[in-house]
Amino acid sequence: MTTTPAPEPTGDSSLVLAARGGDRAAFGGLYARYARMVHGILLARVPANDVDDLVQDVFLRALPRLSDLRDVARFGPWLAAITRNRANDYYRQTRGVAAVTESLPEDEAHLPAANTSSDREAAMILALVRSLPETYREPLILRLVEGMTGPEIAARTGLTPGSVRVNLHRGMQQLREKLSQASLGVTNRPDSSGPNNLAPPAKNFLRRRNEL
Repeated sequence: MTTTPAPEPTGDSSLVLAARGGDRAAFGGLYARYARMVHGILLARVPANDVDDLVQDVFLRALPRLSDLRDVARFGPWLAAITRNRANDYYRQTRGVAAVTESLPEDEAHLPAANTSSDREAAMILALVRSLPETYREPLILRLVEGMTGPEIAARTGLTPGSVRVNLHRGMQQLREKLSQASLGVTNRPDSSGPNNLAPPAKNFLRRRNEL
């Protein structure tokens, strides 16, 4: 005899209420649901090497503020706002208010160390995504890097499914040209015979972009 697992509840209200009451396991459940979202939002804005520490900081900030959340069903958008504010605070603390995210793609120190061909391709793709306007950058990173679906992005961030779909589509259109130009640079290398020489991250991205 086999049983069908119960579907995961779509709302977060029970977890938020339990976490407010001091249930650490409930807050751990919220962390498990939203860590990818927080990571992706931060990755769209701050140096990659600092993202993991900032993810922890966002949740540490959120925990004592749960009592301020008026609508417990809106935990995701509320947490997303805290995450974006934390990214803004990062620049106030480390580089001043004048630092803006448009400089991210040009600052190679903000990208992970690229020791292999695969790492270099991944860093290239991340830099290209981060060169896009913020409206497109965040959903693309949540989709392509964090592996979240369009409906999941909408549910977690509080955006409408239509706006997520449009931003992914328009962002991908802008990214295609950038990626194609970068791919041409690879194919023009003496040891290259064409797009098949792209490392796995670029190949996977080329396939995934057609799934959006």
